[in-house]
Amino acid sequence: MGKINQITNAGALQLQHASAQLQAQTKTNADVSVQFSELLQKEAGRSSVHFSKHAVQRVQERGIQMTDSLLGDLNQAVQKAREKGARDVVVIGQSGAFIVNVPNNVVVTTMSGTEMRENIFTNIDSAVLM
Repeated sequence: MGKINQITNAGALQLQHASAQLQAQTKTNADVSVQFSELLQKEAGRSSVHFSKHAVQRVQERGIQMTDSLLGDLNQAVQKAREKGARDVVVIGQSGAFIVNVPNNVVVTTMSGTEMRENIFTNIDSAVLM
């Protein structure tokens, strides 16, 4: 697998978005601090996969909609692969395929359903179907 330039935590992006919405809706800093703290604690309780800079670009280019449901399914699939001792896994679902480095919890790249039919997956030791 290639060198990862930057890692983006999808959960952290959602947290930033939620925090910005709260700041726009509330008028006092005290309320924002309390609500942000609650969001932070909620987010810390989740173990979310991270997306490499390359994977983020591929998600955007290929129009894959990263919903909370899809992210939850992806996290669950990676956890199952981890329990079985997988290192590099392809997670295949209706939205496409995600290549994940399990020890680092990083989505390395992704492809849409049509691209899956045209490609060969290499350097993968496991597959999980969502």
